Amino acid sequence: MHVPLDRSRGVPLARQIQAHLERLIAEGRLAPGVKLPATRELAQTLGVNRATVAVAYEELVAAGLARAHVGQGTFVAERPAAPVASGEEARATLDWSGLFSRSARIVAAEEDRGRALGVPPAGGERVISFAGGMPDSALFPIDAFRRVLNEVLRAEGEALLQYSPVGGYPPLRRHLSGYLLRFGVEARPEEILIVNGSQQGFDLIARTLLDPGDAVAIEQPTYPRAMQVFRAVGARLLPVDWDAAGPRVDGLERLLGRQSPKLFYCQPTAHNPTGLTLRPETAHRLLAVAARHQVPIVEDGFDGSLFYGPRPGAPLKALDRAGIVVYIGTFSKVLFPGLRLGWLVAAPAVIERLQAAKQLADLHTSALLQAAVHRFCERRLLDRHVARVAAEYTRRRDLLLAALARRMPDGVSWTEPRGGFSLLLTLPGGMEAVGLLPRAVERGVAFTPGPAFFVDGTGERTLRLAFAAVPAGRIEEGVRRLAEAIRATARQPRARGARELVPVV
Repeated sequence: MHVPLDRSRGVPLARQIQAHLERLIAEGRLAPGVKLPATRELAQTLGVNRATVAVAYEELVAAGLARAHVGQGTFVAERPAAPVASGEEARATLDWSGLFSRSARIVAAEEDRGRALGVPPAGGERVISFAGGMPDSALFPIDAFRRVLNEVLRAEGEALLQYSPVGGYPPLRRHLSGYLLRFGVEARPEEILIVNGSQQGFDLIARTLLDPGDAVAIEQPTYPRAMQVFRAVGARLLPVDWDAAGPRVDGLERLLGRQSPKLFYCQPTAHNPTGLTLRPETAHRLLAVAARHQVPIVEDGFDGSLFYGPRPGAPLKALDRAGIVVYIGTFSKVLFPGLRLGWLVAAPAVIERLQAAKQLADLHTSALLQAAVHRFCERRLLDRHVARVAAEYTRRRDLLLAALARRMPDGVSWTEPRGGFSLLLTLPGGMEAVGLLPRAVERGVAFTPGPAFFVDGTGERTLRLAFAAVPAGRIEEGVRRLAEAIRATARQPRARGARELVPVV
């Protein structure tokens, strides 16, 4: 342990050691129950007499901040009293508030907005939460993945734990080249960049393509984290509304004629929050408009193996003949979000710039995890897992749609997801989701209010219901509680907005 000592000061060394340890305890850096270094060890480290350290420890014990056990040592007290700093020990601390960058301030504002529109923690068994747009961890193939992880460690451990190529583990890039062909995306391995999840993909794209003040055309409603990333680099967001066919191409074309956005962001399949998929004719029109105006499209892809009903059309990247689409893919939705493993597909010149940005950011993504995922895929374990979860998520989606049809009062409508983990529900006129939320939570059901997904803060009457992580046996009861909250809210004055909470995904 390092304790800064100033022998030129008039303060005894024992008092300086005591004051330093008091501060560490008060700030929680020395947690309750932690054993302090032995007096002999700390004395040697600091170059002081052992008795000096012993005096400091005795003062901590006397103040109730530590406890001493004969033969065992001195420990931070379980509930230490808060020390009172004297004028000598009290130090002015740096005010960081004025030092944060514009980007950091934007991110903080976006996080505040997300929390204000979030939902309370799940609350255990009492609250049925439709708020989290994530896979069900109970379905994770943990044992199978642990086995392949151990295998690659034994086989390639020395190489995998060393620095690795920035672009990604070569066998995984080769595998993805073939995997993407299933969905019509033709990409050579050198046109694929492995990243730490789709979120890093957004960040690299934003830092590579955007300057402060640039405009970004973006679908509405949309993925909140995409909005945050683009705003963090100082971009202006220009919304393009969705309808049943996908992003409004006529609206995009008018916008491109009036403004000069650097790119257009969209989720053509398994759209979050609606679960909708754009129609093939819309896809062709989008590509034609973007090519005519020379505006790149950033396509946030969802694994084409996970869909409900008829197979969705090909990704935009599969139809791209002009090299204008940058495709973002991820294993987070079909395997484990905690892997933070995704990829970007783009023209070679773009990948080269994105790879340079990644090298500056983190050198490379974990080669160990890449190798484990590669082996998991090569053994077709991913295919088996996707088949299993697709069947289960289809069942939960169907249960949710049936329950909504049975339970919801007149004036409520919703989208029917073709992919993804959620749908968007629209409340009757005059009712707002933010006001409904606290009443819903009181009845034991939670959701994400719709304004979190709208660029301009509209969508007051909408809310997202995410179903993938809700056990099938609780969906009907959750919808019953929500319908009850809607009816009760319709009979009462408008509620105030919800407080507190967790960011949306």
